[in-house]
Amino acid sequence: MLELWSGGRGKVLTAVAGGWFLSVGVRMIYPVMLPSLRSAYGLNLTTAGLLLTVLFLAYAFGQFPGGVLADRFGERFTLTASAVISAGTLTLVITARSAIVLFVATALFGFGTALYAVGRYTVLSRLYSERLGAANGVTAASQDAGQSILPPIASVLAATYLWTYGFGFVIPLFILAAVALWLVIPIRSTSTSNGDSGFSRDDLTELRSALRRPTIVSATAALILGLVVWQAFTSFYPTYLIEEKGLSATVASLLFGTFFALGICIKPLSGVAYDRFGIRRSLVIVASGPTIALVMLPFVDGLWGLVAVTALVSTLLGFATVLEPSLLRSLPADIRGTGFGILRSIGFTIGAISPVLFGAAAERGFFDEGFTILAVFAAGMLLLAFRIPEN
Repeated sequence: MLELWSGGRGKVLTAVAGGWFLSVGVRMIYPVMLPSLRSAYGLNLTTAGLLLTVLFLAYAFGQFPGGVLADRFGERFTLTASAVISAGTLTLVITARSAIVLFVATALFGFGTALYAVGRYTVLSRLYSERLGAANGVTAASQDAGQSILPPIASVLAATYLWTYGFGFVIPLFILAAVALWLVIPIRSTSTSNGDSGFSRDDLTELRSALRRPTIVSATAALILGLVVWQAFTSFYPTYLIEEKGLSATVASLLFGTFFALGICIKPLSGVAYDRFGIRRSLVIVASGPTIALVMLPFVDGLWGLVAVTALVSTLLGFATVLEPSLLRSLPADIRGTGFGILRSIGFTIGAISPVLFGAAAERGFFDEGFTILAVFAAGMLLLAFRIPEN
């Protein structure tokens, strides 16, 4: 792991990981703030699910332009712009005076954070050609650090002061991240960033051919299933713990934070497993836990039982860590950002539908059954693992 910091790459990895810590960590503030948002704006479970679907859809739609910007202007510009946009749109979120404004500001925030996603992968693929899995595991761990630390802080601030403090405290952190990213990320050489749009006829032909490869088709299908499970589960797990399992909002947010805290260990280990064993065995490992845990969840009561189930389902957090490097390495280098952006847009768009559908089912009394269906999707990832060719 020490070689990841060699040759001056450590400061870039630290800055990129710090920005990812904020981008994804703040998105996970939304689920723990749902009770407050429902109270403030009179939202039912279905409408609350729609808010999160809007957030995830905007994040999905931003993947493709984020990839194009990374290919055309470089990661320094794209990642810095994402941090600036996130700070600005969060200001709109906390000043919203109606549900409509809240939805629009949430969509803009989701789009802004999406610009970060592809650029942070492509800059790592340039710097760590032989250790991409491990480097990706480090940034993925920072993501889960953000998701484990920021939501409980937001919950405490909202309970102590106003719900707006739960979002507002991260705005200056995004500004600091923007400054750090601009200062440390190296500018691409003119040979790799020359203003080309990435949409020449030859590039499109190459892209169409690449997207039909068995490795990409199967890995993308597994990624979609993982996103469906992840987005539905994370959107409503805190609400489920409060309304169905009888936990307090504080305990529910801490348990939710624990889920992501475990990812700090799971994601680097998943990245190392991918580098050493390949995609098949590593994907089987990370998909087995949620398949078992989500079947068990409706039948488990009591805090310690829920802690055990939460720990088991947390292996889900490694699915992208092993699938996305496989997709990146399967794409031609000259269209890697654009191609990866398209694949992530497809995956996140389909996955973004799951929160509103899950919320509608919960509204009709099918909370437990919803988690059982998610277990079926997780099992689908296990089946697809054996269809993905090794790179």
